[in-house]
This record gives sequence, C-alpha cells and structure tokens, in this order.
Amino acid sequence: MNISVGIMAYNEEANIGRLLKAVMTQEVKDGNINEIFVVSSGSMDRTDDIVREYESMDNRIKLIVQKKREGKASAINLFLEKATGDIIILESGDTLPVEGTFRNMVEPFRDLSVGMTGAHPVPVNSKETFVGYVVNLMWSLHHRIALETPKLGELVAFRNIVRSIPNDTAVDEASIEAIVTQAGYRLHYAGDAIVRNKGPENIRDFIKQRRRIAAGHKHLAMETRHEVSTSSPVKILRYLFKGHSHNPGEILWTLGAVSLEAIGRLLGYYDFYVKKKNPFVWDIAESTKRLD
Repeated sequence: MNISVGIMAYNEEANIGRLLKAVMTQEVKDGNINEIFVVSSGSMDRTDDIVREYESMDNRIKLIVQKKREGKASAINLFLEKATGDIIILESGDTLPVEGTFRNMVEPFRDLSVGMTGAHPVPVNSKETFVGYVVNLMWSLHHRIALETPKLGELVAFRNIVRSIPNDTAVDEASIEAIVTQAGYRLHYAGDAIVRNKGPENIRDFIKQRRRIAAGHKHLAMETRHEVSTSSPVKILRYLFKGHSHNPGEILWTLGAVSLEAIGRLLGYYDFYVKKKNPFVWDIAESTKRLD
C-alpha cells in the first residue's frame, strides 16, 4: 500500500519543521510513505526555506509553492493532482501527529468498505484558562460524538478516489467526507490516532473560527446535502450534559462555551443567509499557530 502525504501550509514557520520531522518518522503496517508534499500558499515567513532544508534531507519531501493564497481547498487540489498513493493523508500545517498516528489511521483500510478515516485531535491549550477550557471541551465533545457518528478533521486519510474538491469550500475535510460517502464508502474515526493541535487563545479568534466553519457547513449542505455529525445542536447538548461535572466553576465556563458556540453559529448563518458569504479564503486565527 503506497501512501501520499499532503501538508497544507500558510506562514507555518513556527511548526513546519517539527511537523516534517514527525511525518518523516511515521511508519505504517504493510505500506510505505512514498511522497510528502508541502503546499505553501502565499507564505510570507520562512516556511518555504524550512521546507527546502528538509527537502534536501529526504527525497520524499516535495515543496509546491502557490504564490498567491487562494484558499486551502485550492492548495489541496494542487496536491491531489500530484499524489500517486493508494491512500492519501491530508494534514494541516499547524498540527503534530504523535508516534503511531499514521499507522492507526491506515489500518482501518483493510476493511474494503472504509473510504476515509480521521485522527483524534487533542489540543495543547491549557484547561486553566476560560478559552483553553472551551477549546478542550469542544474537542472532547467532537471525540465522543465521532466515536458514535464519525466526524473527521484536522488530519484525515482517504482512498485515492477524490480527484478534486470544490475550490470554494471552507470546510475541506467535510467536503471530502461528502465525496467519499457518495461514492458508497463509509467513514471511520480512528480514536487511537492522536494528533496535537492548537485552538484559539482568545474569544475573538474562537468566534472567528467557529463563524467560518458554521458558514462553510451551511454552504456544503446546500451544495451536497451532506451534514457533518457535529452540526446537530441537540446531539451536542445531549453529549455535553451527559455525565458532566457538577463543579460550579466548570458549569459556569460550560455555559460560557455554549454561548460562544451559539454566537459563532449565528454569525456564520448570518454570513451565509444574509450576506451570501462563503469564507473559503479566511482570516487566519493567529493564536492557533504555535503549538508550544
């Protein structure tokens, strides 16, 4: 089984070196990682130079420079044009897989009905701050829901059946979900495939991110009728309050988290329904860029 890895990067000098080191040392059972593409879209920092350094050390690494930032979906399509593997692994430049992550993501493809798998994102944000608590709560809910009804994101793998995704999608992994399921395959959430990510550190960035995702999911549902499993507020609330802490401080912060998510979604719906906006080239939430 040959595997192609694609890393999408925009101004990722703080993380791209560590990410490439982590990817270079990943191993998969009964397969090989044959190529590692980095698509750098309009990066203005040292991202390209750092990738070139690693390119000289490992002939699997190949840099694709997109001079103008045209949206993550556009960058993914550049990668898909080049990818030759049986399995495609797609990773954001601001994440970090732990040892064994790729192996645990690829293993489920032994089942021929599986078309796409997703890793288990675990944020590095501290739970001791309000926004850090909100970020950890959000990804904890994502994990619990995905175990029951797969929702895949941050780091995904899929069979090489996706020729391209719409350039105007703001939710690339969900768009791939739609293509894969419509081709008759099923989704698999690899809960043991850990990938570290960084959520927003301030309320402004959190709402900006949730607003963009809400609008993107609405656009995807309109175009494909595919709805991700975390779109249902009822399902989220059911998981939120099942076995939740009775600590007064946590209850207060949880109510705050619900309020922030509601604000983000309402703004996203406003963008979609009123402004007719589809944010496929989005403002970066800068506080998500350092995994320290």
